Amino acid sequence: MTHYRISEAARLLGVSADTVRRWVESGSLTAGRDEAGRQVIPGVDLARWAKELAHAPEDPTGAASSARNRFVGLVTNIVADTVMAQVELQCGPFRVVSLMSSEAVRDLGLEVGSTAVAVVKATTVIVEAERHSR
Repeated sequence: MTHYRISEAARLLGVSADTVRRWVESGSLTAGRDEAGRQVIPGVDLARWAKELAHAPEDPTGAASSARNRFVGLVTNIVADTVMAQVELQCGPFRVVSLMSSEAVRDLGLEVGSTAVAVVKATTVIVEAERHSR
């Protein structure tokens, strides 16, 4: 079974090691000790906690959609010319960039600071994992 040290768990969750220690102390996260006596968190428990923390903001459009890859975020930058625009959204810890027509930006009323939803449709998703020595 995979285990993560406090610092590794903090890095994966995007929080400080102190925050992870507080979660362990409060019983929100289960921790044990490795052979060296360091606190470690079972990977399955860390995965469960990560899912609990990952509450997406409510979709402001209220639209019904079959798309599952919807990321609610804030527009953080727009670079537009007369024909095309690059729109950046900050969706939680993720930066999503979309290229669209400048007309679409105007029609949607997008501006820096407004809320928007990025809907991602991809035919390929590549997953990479860290190599572990055996």
